Amino acid sequence: MSDGPAERDRFASGSPRGSAAGGWTVRRLVPLGVIAVAAAAFLAAGAERYLSFAALAAHHAWLMSFVMRWGAAALLAYVAVYAGLVALSVPGAAILTVAGGLLFGTWLGGLGAVLGATLGASAVFLAARAGLAGLAARAGPRAERIAAGFRADAFNYLLVLRLVPLFPFWLVNLAAGLAGMRLLPYVAATFLGIVPGAFVYAGLGNGLGHLVAAPDLAVLFRPSVLLPLLGLSLLALIPVFYRRRSAGGVRCGGR
Repeated sequence: MSDGPAERDRFASGSPRGSAAGGWTVRRLVPLGVIAVAAAAFLAAGAERYLSFAALAAHHAWLMSFVMRWGAAALLAYVAVYAGLVALSVPGAAILTVAGGLLFGTWLGGLGAVLGATLGASAVFLAARAGLAGLAARAGPRAERIAAGFRADAFNYLLVLRLVPLFPFWLVNLAAGLAGMRLLPYVAATFLGIVPGAFVYAGLGNGLGHLVAAPDLAVLFRPSVLLPLLGLSLLALIPVFYRRRSAGGVRCGGR
């Protein structure tokens, strides 16, 4: 006789009976395992050396010729590469965003970075949700309360974490998956939350393009270079102000 709805719900929620099926648990972890293996292979091959300012400067002429030749296809390739590297959770997103501004300009480069980052982060999130959702309940009541709080106001909570980078980008992706957040609010909060930083870094890359074309220190005072630098400084200060405000709120609440 087949299981009823209650039995299927217990299996899906990670009940003891469902967890007894070892193959089921392993299959849920396959997407995360594939990402982990691919990331390890990427790092073992030393490919991260291409995610640096030195590599960007060394290949600048070739990259520009590639963009001039392929146009929109080059932008799509950029988005795909960005999404893949974010999905692997390897460091270098800032360099890629600067490269987008350098190659495509502030607006197209920034938009390409936002799309690529959102797609890559969503892939990690879906893999994490498939493999980790429900584990918070097994970790104990405190972990379950945290996960429940995340789900209760997930969009705003994630939006703050994207706007104020208190934790690594990849860790936030895993945490949202662990909490079992729904996909649409996750994508929307991620997209909106990374817009300010992406366009600041893309603007910096666009300004660096002017510096490469005219290597004169006076270029640093042009708005296309100076404004992104000021924006980058403000982005760096946001976590500091946020922590101080949070600490002040805790002290006031403890009186």
